[in-house]
Formats: sequence, C-alpha cells, structure tokens
Amino acid sequence: MNRRHFSQKSLLYVGGAFALSKNVDSTSKSPLKRRCPGMLQKGDTVALIAPGSSIPDEKIEKAKANIESLGLKTKEGKNIRKKYGYTAGTDQERIADLHWAFSDKSIKGVWCLRGGYGCTRILPFLDYKLIKKYPKPLIGYSDVTALQMAIYKKTGLTTFHGPVGSSEFTPYSVQQIKKILFSNLSTLDILPFEKEKIEVLSPGKAQGDLIGGNLSLISAMCGTTYLPSAKGKIVFLEDIEEKPYRIDRMLIQLEQAWDLNKAKGILLGEFVDCDSDSDRSLSLQETLENHFKDINIPVLYRVSLGHIDNQATYPIGVRSSMDTSNPTIRISEKWMQ
Repeated sequence: MNRRHFSQKSLLYVGGAFALSKNVDSTSKSPLKRRCPGMLQKGDTVALIAPGSSIPDEKIEKAKANIESLGLKTKEGKNIRKKYGYTAGTDQERIADLHWAFSDKSIKGVWCLRGGYGCTRILPFLDYKLIKKYPKPLIGYSDVTALQMAIYKKTGLTTFHGPVGSSEFTPYSVQQIKKILFSNLSTLDILPFEKEKIEVLSPGKAQGDLIGGNLSLISAMCGTTYLPSAKGKIVFLEDIEEKPYRIDRMLIQLEQAWDLNKAKGILLGEFVDCDSDSDRSLSLQETLENHFKDINIPVLYRVSLGHIDNQATYPIGVRSSMDTSNPTIRISEKWMQ
C-alpha cells in the first residue's frame, strides 16, 4: 500500500519578500485578509470559557492559577461550571460565553479551559461578524481546533494552538506562550523542546501560512464550510488515543475529501498512545511513513505539538517557513497588533 500521491505542484517554492498573508479557500472567490489580534500585556484580563466538555472545579482553579502566573487577570464565563451530558452546558450556554468573551471590551484574550467534545456543535451558530469586530487571541487545542479553523476561515483572525488553561504549564510551554502572545515581533523561531527527537520523514524547505490542529477534528470537518483550504499551507497535525488504522483512515479522509495533497509542508506532532500492540496492525511509525515518507514536500515528525506537557504555541494563519535540515519553524510576519 502506497499513499505517496501528493501533487507535483507542491514542489513550487515561494520566494521573495513576505507580504501580509491572505487566506483563499476553495469555497471563496476572493481573498480573506488575515486579522491580527491585540497582544497580551501583564495586568490584562482574559476570559475563561469551556466551549467543549465540562470541567471539574479543581481544574478550573488550576487554570486560573496557571494563567494568573503569567501576570494576567482572569474572568470566568458564567456557564463554565455547568454540565449538560458530555458538554459544559447546553450549546446556547457555551455560545453565550464565547460571544461574551469577544464582545466585552474589558477582556483582552479568550482562553479555553479544556477541549474534549462539543465545539463542532456550535460552529453554525457563532456570530462571526462579532468575532471579526472584536479581534482577540483565542488559545487552546484539541477540540478547540474546530473553533480555530472556523474562525480563521470565516474572519481571517489569527488564533493560537497552544495549552488550554488546565494544561501543565512547564517552563518550556510558558516560555513559548510569552514569546507568541506577549510579543509584536515580525519574526520568531519556534524551537522544539527536544530537537534530537524530531524525525525527518521527507526532506526539504517550504513557506506557507500555518494551519492545523487535532487530526480527528480536521477529519470530522471535511466537507463542511468551516475548514480552510490546505493549498499552499504548512499543515500541522496531532492526535491522542487513536489506533494506527484510525490514523490511516483519517489521513485518507484528508487526502480524498480535503486538499492536504496541495499543502507545501507537513508538521506532525506527538501522537500520544496511538500505537498498537496487535501483530495484525501496522505500527504508528509505519502508518505515518506510509503517508509521508519521502514525498515531494518536507515533513517533520515529533515537533513540540499535541497532547503533551512541553507544548509550543502556534499562531494560525501566519506566514511561516520550515527547513528539515535545521528543524525549526520560523514565523515570518507580524502576528499580533
């Protein structure tokens, strides 16, 4: 079985000066100008919301301590302690908290407490005009991928794939958060936590806007109007507790129902607890190599991304570059106001 059928057009190299990136997706006839959120400063207030699964009180307190350790103040969404089956309140309650977080002028950032499940449910009912009117950094990962992809697709707003509020805030992850969220630089290298762990599945260099997130969520969004195009992008992917055959199935979905084969580069994070102990299964390594080994675009595996403690923060929609000869992701344009 060989899935190495990426388009030869991916070999094209984008050179020259970096311009303000514009997102052109497969369902849009005109480019969508990327919008920069305001950078965070010590003393700012950030909203805590739970747009997906419910979260225990002790995890909320942990999140508050984590975020306040950055010199920020926190303000709870009024519904974050609610439970409705497997979600943190009803769809309407979770939407209300998200809309409040963006519309309240005293709030400078929106931090998701956890992922879990539920974000895809609310995508059709979000007020994207409101979010576009009040651009703020939205931070999270896992199920939050759905919000990040949809908001970028509908508004052009850069959001941030990084630790949720209840994550372990390690010295590395805090350093990365501060570099990305408290800075208005125009160039920055995202250095991996353990460079020696990174594997080059396919060598090369690439430039493109940075998009991605959780593989399961992106797979589930294929065919909807909420997933931006992968064409010309550097796409990052990660997942947790999925067997190799499921990883294979989701990657096939991205190749057949999305335009992953038109990406300029691929960044694979950690796929935590995704291997198999069955002798009837390919290993995770074999599965990923089957899709990405020596294809005609660069691919790095085990970058600091995913359901791990030492997690980097990635700005979505921002012009970036990658070079497998010196495994580093370089952000190449201003991502904060």
